Amino acid sequence: MRIFSHFRFARTVAAAAALALAAPALAQAPVSPAPEIAMPDGRSTGDASSAQAVELVARPAAMISGSADWEEGFATLMKSFDALRGAMDKAGLKAGGKPIAVFIDTDDQGFKYQAMIPLDAAPVAGQSLAAPVSLGKTPAGKTMKFEHRSAYDDIDSTYEAITAYLDEKGIEAKPLFVEEYATEPKTADDTALQVDIFVFLK
Repeated sequence: MRIFSHFRFARTVAAAAALALAAPALAQAPVSPAPEIAMPDGRSTGDASSAQAVELVARPAAMISGSADWEEGFATLMKSFDALRGAMDKAGLKAGGKPIAVFIDTDDQGFKYQAMIPLDAAPVAGQSLAAPVSLGKTPAGKTMKFEHRSAYDDIDSTYEAITAYLDEKGIEAKPLFVEEYATEPKTADDTALQVDIFVFLK
């Protein structure tokens, strides 16, 4: 499974922040296509042509914090979503959005994450869920949204294109990004996967 670009992407934006590059306002960062990444079989799965500015608003959510190595990353996230659904069912909570993964730290070996499912309504005061599931809120702020429409095994090419796009536009990003899963295939090589990637901006 090739998702090492998650780490390379996070490292790239962290380095850019350390250099304090001037970041243009969203209105000054017009959306235009970035070069596509050609796959060995001729397909082009990684591109940033879908880029758009999006302001995310915090929503109540059920969440699990965890860590995983890169090879088991996809399976770990899918298991976390299953655990969240089970806890929500027991508590009578309903989903109000697609599941998301918040990548909060990455290195050569793996990553730390928060798996979340937004709720359709705020939980009642004092309500809690059995550990390791807890209640919280989804991240909020200014982002650039990108689309990945292929297998999770190919998501590295999309992150490569995102990195190129941000560099081309001179956009300064935080070392924080979110994946929202419009579909949840059972295997990492399912090409029907649809993931929206949100990169948080300074």
